[in-house]
Order: sequence, then structure tokens, then C-alpha cells
Amino acid sequence: MPLKLAGVATVGSLLLCVAISLFHIAGAEDPYRFFNWNITYGDIYPLGVRQTGILINGQFPGPDIHSVTNDNLIINVFNSLDEPFLLSWNGIQQRRNSFEDGVFGTTCPIPAGKNFTYILQVKDQIGTFYYFPSLAFHKAAGGFGGIRILSRPRIPVPFPDPAGDYTVLIGDWYKSNHTTLKARLDRGKKLPFPDGILINGRGPNGVSFNVEQGKTYRLRISNVGLQHSLNFRIQNHKMKLVEVEGTHTLQTMYSSLDVHVGQSYSVLVTADQPAQDYYIVVSTRFSYKVLTTTGVLRYSNSAGPVSGPPPGGPTIQIDWSLNQARSIRTNLTASGPRPNPQGSYHYGMINTTKTIILTPLLSSPITSKSPVFSAPEAYLTDPLAAAFTLTHLCYKLTTEILSRLSSKTTRTSFRATILMATLSLSLVWMGDNGQLLAGTSTISEMQLHVAPHRYTPFHGLLFILPLTMWECGT
Repeated sequence: MPLKLAGVATVGSLLLCVAISLFHIAGAEDPYRFFNWNITYGDIYPLGVRQTGILINGQFPGPDIHSVTNDNLIINVFNSLDEPFLLSWNGIQQRRNSFEDGVFGTTCPIPAGKNFTYILQVKDQIGTFYYFPSLAFHKAAGGFGGIRILSRPRIPVPFPDPAGDYTVLIGDWYKSNHTTLKARLDRGKKLPFPDGILINGRGPNGVSFNVEQGKTYRLRISNVGLQHSLNFRIQNHKMKLVEVEGTHTLQTMYSSLDVHVGQSYSVLVTADQPAQDYYIVVSTRFSYKVLTTTGVLRYSNSAGPVSGPPPGGPTIQIDWSLNQARSIRTNLTASGPRPNPQGSYHYGMINTTKTIILTPLLSSPITSKSPVFSAPEAYLTDPLAAAFTLTHLCYKLTTEILSRLSSKTTRTSFRATILMATLSLSLVWMGDNGQLLAGTSTISEMQLHVAPHRYTPFHGLLFILPLTMWECGT
């Protein structure tokens, strides 16, 4: 009887351990977010004219995707159109599942009346992106929407949490249906000039964003249009740029921003003006005529509607746009999707513990201005001697690296890598005219000179033979 009880206790303990292990495994997995989308045609009136639009769950534009770094997104898409449909996820890196990026030829379209489940993980990503249909010019009919990836709670963000977070999708738009535009392109003709500009699927004064005086808000601006760069500005308000497509930037103030097709910016706007309504203005850039649309920034305690003309912006000035692009810089001290800085990793703060100077057959230590070879002139005509010199250099360096690798598997992989690199280099140097002239190139300026008829494929074999033999025998 005691033996039976002991056996039962052992089995019970084992089951408990298994249950705890499974709990920890499940708890360690990144969260899942599930979406069910139905793609349909529907009537839309963005510019006051009825058009056939592409809706997602009855919405134009489609619903936003809200996620956090490393989330798994399970998006089940039902194609209720009468033609194939395909979605692309602009800016999502698609690690380990590039076949779901949504580019025709890489991803199969969803047949009419069928469904497909996209399985995406926003691994090690933050920031502002969007999705759009990538087939049959469906983008001209809708089917696009915003994607926001928030930082995990334990990862510091280089600005305080805003009071609100708005998606702002801007883009040029046509009154013609997408089928008409596609047929025009198929005939080899260019698209006509657009009929208007939309903000979140609405025409002039069709959209507003509510703010409270004294608070700061984040606007995630994406140009989801077809061909035109657009300038974005807010009457009497400055915008602080904080993020561009997943990278925190140096926080620079702008009165307006050029947003080119496919780009996404995040800006912070503080409601620090007298309480009233203000124009949000979007206008075309680099076009022979300027299209403009407006929205409204509405204070909760507004004393009146918008007044005066909408503020003007740049039109055809290319240098203005180039200078703005040059002014955008990565914030190297901010954390990205992980807690380490997204740029420099503080390399300059690492203490030097050991200095290795490779000086075989050299008359002085190598510096940034030293010649690559300070060797006798005989090396120019004796590739075998040069090969053994290079072998000695590689031997000293590789031995030092191998001594620091504790794993046998890692050492084997490293040897294989060196061997493949050596063979690859030989293929480059085994040309009819290759010749590295001694004493002419420096460490900072490596140059491959050409000396016809002085270096042959046979010399190339002599060059790699010592390295290959040593590598195989190590």
C-alpha cells in the first residue's frame, strides 16, 4: 500500500511540474491580436460624387491596427469582391514570413469568395505605418488603413505620453472609379491630374480632430495617395517631429512637413493657442497647379469657427524639401523597440583593454595612413611570397579570434566562414589583369590597381593555396 501511494504521489508531482512548465511556456509567448475583416464594394462620396469604394468591415478608410512591439497579428481576410484581392503591409518587416508581405508574385492573391489568414509578428518594431491593397489598382478605391506599433511598457520613450493619438491618412484622389483608372494605365497613358485631396477619406472640411487647450497630441501622418507629394501644416501651430517609420528622431520643430507617397511621420502638436478652431491644411507639391484641402483642429472650449484664409505653404521649391529631409536625424540616445539605444550603442564609452597590432614583415606599426604592404619589390613579381605573407597575417588574426570562442561549434562555423571568404576572394583576384601594387594603397583607401599581363589565374591559385591548406588543417 505505501508503494502505491508513493507511486501516485510521484505521478502527481510529475503532472504538476508539467503543468507549471506549460504555464511558463505559454506565459512567455508574445501576445496575440485577432482581426476578422470582410472586404466589400460600397458607395462612397469623398468628393461629393458617388463612387465605388473598397470597404473593410463597411469602413472607408479601413480600421486601424493597434499593436505593441512583438505582438502576433492574426488577420483573417474574407474577399467578398468579384475579383482577387491582396493586402500589403507598408513598413512591417515580416521577419520569417516575407511571403506574406503582400506583393504579387511573392504572395498569392485571395480569390474572389475565399479567405486568407495573415499571420504577422511586429518583431522588434515600433512606430507608424499603414496597409493598402496592392493589386489591380484597388488602392485608388480604398482598402487602406493605419498601423501603429506602441513600445512595450518597460521601454522608455523619449517624450511624455500624449493626451491623444490620432491617425491622419492623406492622399490625392480621383472621382473616377479604380477600374477606369486601371484601364487608362493599361493603355499606356499617364494618370490625369487628381481631382482632390483626402484627409482620412474625407474632402474639404470633412474631418476634425478634437483637442483640449494646454495638452499635447500625437498625429501619425501617412501619405497613402497614388502619385503626389503633399505638404501638411496646421494654422498657427508648430509640429515637433518625434518618429519616422519606426525610428525616433531628434525632436525638431517644423511649421509644415513634406510627406511623400508611402512615407509616415509622427509629430507632437500642443494646443497652446487661443481657444478656437484652426485649419489643418494639406496641399500638393511639385505640381503645375496646387490642390488644397482642409480639416479642422477643434479646441474643446472653442470660441468660434476657423477664420481667415488657410495658411499657405511651399509649392514647387525642391530645395526646401531637400533641406527639410536633410534636417531629419536619428535620435541615437533614445531606445528603439529594445532598451538599448537605437544608434551608437555608446561605442565611444567602451574602455580599450587590449590592442593588437599586425606587423609581420612590416617596418613600422600599421596606422590609418600606413601602406597595406610595406614589402620588398619582389612581391610585385613573386605572388607566392605575397601569399605567404598574407597567410601569416590571417593566421595571427584568426588564431586570436579562435582563442576567444569557447564553443567548438562556433569555432567550426568561424573556420568555414573564413574558408568561404578566402575562396570568394580568389575568384575576384583570379582575373587576367588583377594586381595589388605594394606600397601604393593605404588602410583608409584600399585600391585595386590594374597591371595587364602581370597577374594570371595561376598566380591566383598560388595566392589562395596556403590559406586553404591552413584552414582545412586547423
